[in-house]
Amino acid sequence: MPKLINPVRVVVAQVAPILFDCEATMKKIENIFSEQIEFHKPNLVLFPEAFIPAYPRGLSFGAVVGSRSSFGREQWYRYWMNAVDVPGPIVQRLGTFAKKYQTYFVIGVIERQGHALGGTLYCTILYFDPKGNLIGKHRKIKPTGSERIIWGEGDGSTMQVFQTEIGKLGGLICWENYMPRARMHLYEQGIEIYLAPTADSRESWQATMRHIACEGRCFVLGCNQFVTKEMYPVDLPGYEELNSQPEVMCRGGSTIISPLGDVIIEPLYDKEGILFTELDLSILVKSRLDFDVVGHYSRPDLFHSS
Repeated sequence: MPKLINPVRVVVAQVAPILFDCEATMKKIENIFSEQIEFHKPNLVLFPEAFIPAYPRGLSFGAVVGSRSSFGREQWYRYWMNAVDVPGPIVQRLGTFAKKYQTYFVIGVIERQGHALGGTLYCTILYFDPKGNLIGKHRKIKPTGSERIIWGEGDGSTMQVFQTEIGKLGGLICWENYMPRARMHLYEQGIEIYLAPTADSRESWQATMRHIACEGRCFVLGCNQFVTKEMYPVDLPGYEELNSQPEVMCRGGSTIISPLGDVIIEPLYDKEGILFTELDLSILVKSRLDFDVVGHYSRPDLFHSS
């Protein structure tokens, strides 16, 4: 077991990409690191779900039950062309940010896998260590609703917790966090810093973040984007679909919660911003005096699968 850094300095980045533009988004990430991450000198940086190239809120990709449209295929082509090969040159460049700023770096991307032209997309989070190495990834195991049209399902093999010098690090993406068995799989691996990149800005999501922290007796970092309609490229095929959408497409709501369910950083709404705090890892032990989800509170002798 490595010697733990304590306290752990963490940043949650509530920012939006340059939607549907991988290269421009990479430049924005570089600027965020040089202008804001460098100032805080964190041990861990978390970016939102589907940051590269976009969480395509409000778009249909021309799909209804029984048919798909030509403009929807054009939307898909634009999305696919700006997705990320893992491994690949974009992943290498992301690793250089972690290495240069000596931090663990976790970011949501749309992963492109398959044929040179074509192939499945996955909603994925990438984990980099302070040496710039890609130490792991997690593919979303159950896209929600219409997400299933554009993203494949992960096979569950990537639900891993990483032993690091800042504690045991892992997480789930958006509504995977509503899956009790998926959460329990992370608890059983001893997760201590639980990452929850999301696209959900509803008030009910905040209850979920606090519940997971209390249930898992872990720090929870919730990370969302703040996105407005004017951030979408006007030359996007099917752009007129957005006419019925509100000006603020996603309010944000990024937050940081303690292992006792206390709010360390209040949810940030209606703007981009950087959340920064220090996590005292001793609270992890103190919180388990009265509740340990995989220890004295688990009672495996009572629960059996039929």
